[in-house]
Amino acid sequence: MIYTVTLNPSIDYVMECEKIEEGKLNRSKNEKIFAGGKGINVSVMLNNLGLKSMATGFAAGFTGRELVNIVESQNIRQSFVFVENSFTRINVKIKGEIETEINGEGPFVSKEDFNRLLECFDGLKSDDLVIMSGSVPKSEVENMYDAMAERLCVKGIRFIADTTGENLKSVLKYRPLMVKPNKAELEELFNYEINSIEEIISCAGKLKVLGAENVLVSMGEKGAALITSDGEALLCGAPKGKKVNTVGSGDAMVAGWTAGIINYGKNTEALALSVACGSASAFCEGLASKEQVMTLYNDVKNMVVKGVDEKCGL
Repeated sequence: MIYTVTLNPSIDYVMECEKIEEGKLNRSKNEKIFAGGKGINVSVMLNNLGLKSMATGFAAGFTGRELVNIVESQNIRQSFVFVENSFTRINVKIKGEIETEINGEGPFVSKEDFNRLLECFDGLKSDDLVIMSGSVPKSEVENMYDAMAERLCVKGIRFIADTTGENLKSVLKYRPLMVKPNKAELEELFNYEINSIEEIISCAGKLKVLGAENVLVSMGEKGAALITSDGEALLCGAPKGKKVNTVGSGDAMVAGWTAGIINYGKNTEALALSVACGSASAFCEGLASKEQVMTLYNDVKNMVVKGVDEKCGL
């Protein structure tokens, strides 16, 4: 079973407005509500690809109950830990002449709340996989990612970490199956500007030396790079298409790589499916369907090359 962990999920309230006038009453012409959060996005994309998962993390209050309702309505199993005296954050996204976002802060998570989440890991088996994604909520716990990774490592459970900064650094010693930084996150980690594919591969290689088995680097319109568990460097360009919405495309890539490893067992196919999932999702509203992904995959799998290719330069 695949488990996805979203520590600070959200209700995303999307409003479409023809024009926004500051300081005046504005009315939207359309509203939509989604369950937001990187791990939830991974579960949705996995489900679209035909793989079941269990979504977990923290939820709170009336918005937390709605979050659970939305997740379950998408045919995804869930085991969210409910936090008392708070509510799951609401992220307001206003689409108009320009796009404006206001993200909520989220609930406060106590040590007792966090221990209840850790207890969810105790029943996992050695062939299970945990995907931990996204930001952390306010909490008494100093490093949630480190604590989760340690708990999984002791039990011999494989995990993927899609996070940034100190959270990413802290899990490397537990040998994650895969980590997925992007170019900007690599620059933050190593404190310098990256100007070439060679530098991306070099930085990804450093993460492997520090403990990551596989390192997938998303590069937007340039595609992705993958340093595999056997040290091979693979590159994959991105297909062309009209960008509609990039929110969740990185999470779709994580789901695609996971599905590729499970279904095909080969790094080249996993990288190609990852890029196809990310690109197909960027070309549509929401996360792509399996049909949309596979249409791109047939082209993308021929774009995977070994080593550094000057055609993929930044």
